[in-house]
Amino acid sequence: MKLTFSPASPFARKVRIAAIELGLIDKIELVPASVAPGTPNDDYQRITPLKKLPVLILGNGDVILDSYVIVEYLNELAGGSLIPDYGPTRWKVKSDHSLLQGMLDSMLLCRYESITRPEALRWKAWLEDHWNRAWSGMARFEARDDVLSGPFTIAQIGLVCVLGYADFRFADCGWRKAFPRLDKFHQKMLQRPSVKISVPPAA
Repeated sequence: MKLTFSPASPFARKVRIAAIELGLIDKIELVPASVAPGTPNDDYQRITPLKKLPVLILGNGDVILDSYVIVEYLNELAGGSLIPDYGPTRWKVKSDHSLLQGMLDSMLLCRYESITRPEALRWKAWLEDHWNRAWSGMARFEARDDVLSGPFTIAQIGLVCVLGYADFRFADCGWRKAFPRLDKFHQKMLQRPSVKISVPPAA
């Protein structure tokens, strides 16, 4: 299997953490790929028209898209427990992950708006709205004991990636001071090899 990735991508990081936790990382070749708004990459677009990271390319050439779907595939392949099999807990974990995925999407859009878009064309209210979505999500998880101290699932992996991306791209946003329980959770998660080894490089 091959995984397209960038060390800076929180979505690719999610898959890397899952693959390590599931004991599958040695069966996956990491293939660096670069995607950026407004920058053509015809070779990568032939793999996925959406031009997003990551994708998992199977041995038979099939392509699995979306970080969650990739984790779901790897979890099933390994017989893992990152996604509960059934019942209310399954839907809660999946819903939590969808919220976290949306928070990352909004943070990425904030990054593009503030760095990639020409300054004269930037839309301040739009950027602030997307940042508020991410920040409000952090506030919600600050009060979620079941996520902060529960079993290690795709929801916890997603939260780790949100907080790691905040450190990486928004180092001065003050999330640790605002959300001390999230800070404690993050420090605890950094003790896991899968989380520590996948921390994005210094910006």
